[in-house]
Amino acid sequence: MFAFTDHKALSLLLFLFLSLTAIAEDTSFTTTHFSGSGNCSGCHDGMSDTLGEDVSIVQDWSASMKANAAKDPYWKAKVAAELKRNAHLADVINDKCTQCHAPMANYESDGETVILGDRGLLDPSHPLHDAAMNGVSCSYCHQIEDTASLGTLEGFSGEVEISDEKVAYGQYSDPLQQQMINQVGFTPLYGEHMSGSELCASCHNLKTPFVDANGNLASSTPESEFPEQMPYTEWENSIFSDTGSNPKSCQDCHMPATTSRISTRPSTLPVRENFAKHRFSGANTVMLTLLRDNAAALDVDVANIDANIARSREMLQNAVKLEILSAEIEDDEAEIRLRLTNNSGHKAPTGYPSRRMWLYLRVTDSDGQVVFESGKINEDGSIIGADNDSDLSRIESHHDLITSDDQVQIYEAVMGDTDGNVTFTLLRAANYLKDNRLTPPGFDKNRVPLDVAVQGAALDDEGFNNGFDDITYRFRNTGTGDLRVEARLNYQAITHGALMDLYRDDDTPEVKDFKSMYDTQALKFETMTVAEAQIDSRLAAEPVDESEEVQADDAGPIPSVDKESITTDSAQTTSASGGGGSIGWLWLLLLSFLAAFGRRTTGGAIRLSGRVGRVMY
Repeated sequence: MFAFTDHKALSLLLFLFLSLTAIAEDTSFTTTHFSGSGNCSGCHDGMSDTLGEDVSIVQDWSASMKANAAKDPYWKAKVAAELKRNAHLADVINDKCTQCHAPMANYESDGETVILGDRGLLDPSHPLHDAAMNGVSCSYCHQIEDTASLGTLEGFSGEVEISDEKVAYGQYSDPLQQQMINQVGFTPLYGEHMSGSELCASCHNLKTPFVDANGNLASSTPESEFPEQMPYTEWENSIFSDTGSNPKSCQDCHMPATTSRISTRPSTLPVRENFAKHRFSGANTVMLTLLRDNAAALDVDVANIDANIARSREMLQNAVKLEILSAEIEDDEAEIRLRLTNNSGHKAPTGYPSRRMWLYLRVTDSDGQVVFESGKINEDGSIIGADNDSDLSRIESHHDLITSDDQVQIYEAVMGDTDGNVTFTLLRAANYLKDNRLTPPGFDKNRVPLDVAVQGAALDDEGFNNGFDDITYRFRNTGTGDLRVEARLNYQAITHGALMDLYRDDDTPEVKDFKSMYDTQALKFETMTVAEAQIDSRLAAEPVDESEEVQADDAGPIPSVDKESITTDSAQTTSASGGGGSIGWLWLLLLSFLAAFGRRTTGGAIRLSGRVGRVMY
């Protein structure tokens, strides 16, 4: 009896284990055209560059979103929701969504692709399951042919040509061939296109068909399809394009170069310069964290994932510069001017339109009381004051001036359907009702293609263009003493509205699974950058002669003044206000100069007028 009970308990534990653990993929698979990443690791892992840093290709790639493209639970949930809402277009959805998330399986399936269900690619019994789960893998990218369509509309959305000769294009012109031929049956060849942004455009310019309210196909040509994501075209219109003033490719940022051997075999291989690390760090720390924390259920290799999370977080923190240009009080009205500068080669954020950045501004007085606050986030990921978070049919407008705490500056792309309503269903998305994502430097909003155009109120905002956005906060100062200003730029990979819309379909296993994973996770957003300043109520400036100020403005550029000239201590303040001594006269002269001309530095700017304090950086 005991043995029987023990057997039952063991069976139950085994059942629970299998239900919570994915069946591991075989990364050593081969198909007609492709070979799994496990076949590459034997020679391309275990490598270090000349600085001693591990640059193992497959290990680095395994921690990326590319490697986990078909394991991504948000992608699977979104596919399930789209299939449920437009079941009659299942063939279109299955084909389009696997062209870039499971491209090897899609290519080998001859257009007959099913993702979900007992006979779908995600079913371990499917003959192409391993090819699907290997994501955007080595032998896919390295076999893309350098055709005339690469980097054009015909070559976007996963429409690439794959070699029938089992080749492996690389960045070096004189590869040693026989070793790879012997090991995996692929012939290494030089491919100049492997180092060009056009290669990345194959999937990172994606256009999708859309339907009307009756489910009828409303887009008729690739040109008319919805620009789901267009990072490549955004880059083309920046200073970082091949013809721009500061050319940099996608690979320059996402595959930074080092000096290393490119393989461990044979041991006589020379060290190569400009070897591209295969790390593919981006901005999706939230999804990488979710993959790590649910590794067993999702069959994710977590060996290097923490390192990629750290690199992605660092990339986020360097993507945008946030400055406090001025902070002042006059007649009990406070005014704060901020400037954001996009440092990246595409919009920020870019990619799938569930992503957003927003400004959180908090002003407190000397007693710690909140005087003004805009953009505070709730525990559920919603933002206080964001219209779209409280009502999915509404849009939070772009602002150049914020005067109320129920206004928030949110940089986002909001999809609209054929009837002009907000939609979160990709197959209903016909255009963007709002797109005020921060443009890259050099991007002129008045001279770009419609697919990447600025949409909504930002189009008429003179302070929003060419990678910059200037925004002003103006509010009544009800505080006591000095004011402390804190500005934060935050990033969210999945907006609250996108989640609430997706959760309407939590009766599907994929949405239910994702909801359970995401709601359990603590990390919902990232803070990209912070700027702080203090307005000292003790300092007062001489009244500004408006006529003199106009003359000064007409006289030429604003002179530059060091920060130290306005970060004075109380002793200097007393001396200046008392008017005695040479130091006092010099200080008065400096204050008058600043009042007339203002100041501008790389750290920020302040204009002294009325009752104005100092800014401390």
